[in-house]
Amino acid sequence: MIYTLRHRTTYRYGRPVRFARCTLRLKPQDGEGQSVLASAVTIDPSPATAVTRHDYFGIDALAITLETPHTVFSVEALSTVRVERAAPPPPESGMAWERVRDAVVAGRDLGGRAPVHFLYPSGRVPLLPEVTAYARPSFSAGRCAYGAAHDLMLRIGRDFRFDARATNVYTPLAESFALRAGVCQDFAHVMIAGLRGMGLPAAYVSGYLRTVPPPGRPRLRGADASHAWVAVWCGAGWLGLDPTNGVPIRDDHIVVARGRDYGDVAPLDGIVSGSGKQRLKVEVDVIPDTETQDLALVG
Repeated sequence: MIYTLRHRTTYRYGRPVRFARCTLRLKPQDGEGQSVLASAVTIDPSPATAVTRHDYFGIDALAITLETPHTVFSVEALSTVRVERAAPPPPESGMAWERVRDAVVAGRDLGGRAPVHFLYPSGRVPLLPEVTAYARPSFSAGRCAYGAAHDLMLRIGRDFRFDARATNVYTPLAESFALRAGVCQDFAHVMIAGLRGMGLPAAYVSGYLRTVPPPGRPRLRGADASHAWVAVWCGAGWLGLDPTNGVPIRDDHIVVARGRDYGDVAPLDGIVSGSGKQRLKVEVDVIPDTETQDLALVG
C-alpha cells in the first residue's frame, strides 16, 4: 500500500515571538516493511537556520531556529510512503521470554537499535512495582516472549478506557495507570513499563494509523491522527503491537520514529521567547493510493 501523509501543526501566540528553537521529527522511517518515496517540510515563517541530523536511535530530526517576529508558526510535512509488511507471527511462537531476557543482558551490541537501550527506565517510563505486578500474569514460565507481550496487549485493551480528556501529554505514567484511562501515548507507556519490568526490551513507536470511515461515508479531511504503539524485542527482531486497538501492526501502521518513550520521538518540541498564551492545532491526513492517483510529491 502507498500512502500520502500530511501532518500540519499550527501555533498561534498571544504576543509576537522573536526567537524560537525547535526540533521536528516528521519524516517517516525507511526499513522494516516501509520505504519513503518522497518527503518535504514547509515551515512558515522561514527558519534562520535548519540542520538535519540523524540521531542515535535512527530518527531524522530537523533542528531549526526562527528569528523573524511572528504570531503564527506553522509546519506542514508531506510524505509518500510504501508499506509492505509481512504478516505477524502466531502469538504463541518464538523464544521463551526468560531466554530473551537473559540474552539481552548478556549481549554486547551497543548500537542505536540494540535492544539493551530499551530495557531500562526512561524519562517518561519509570519501572513501577504496580505495573510490573499487573504485567506478570501474562508471563507464565516458559511462555514465548511474543505470546506474553501479545497477551499483555490484549489485557490493556480490555482493562483501560480510551478517554482523551482523562490525561494530557504531561500526565505521569503512575497517574494514567491508576486511572486505567488515557490515550494511545498512555497505553503505550503502560505496556512498555510492564514489559521492561519483566526484563523484555520495549520501544515507543510514533507514527500514523489509517482510519477507515463507515460504509458509504467519505473519509474526513484531517480526521486521522498521530498514533503510538509498542515494539517489543522477541529475540530475533522487533515486533509491533498496538495496545490501543489490540492488534499487531500491519500495513495500516506507518512508522515515523522509535525511541525509549514519547520524549525521544515528539513530532515537534522546543522553546519560544515571550509567546504569551498559545493555541495549538494539529491536522493529520493518511491517504491511501486509491485517493492519490493524481497527486505527486517532489522530495
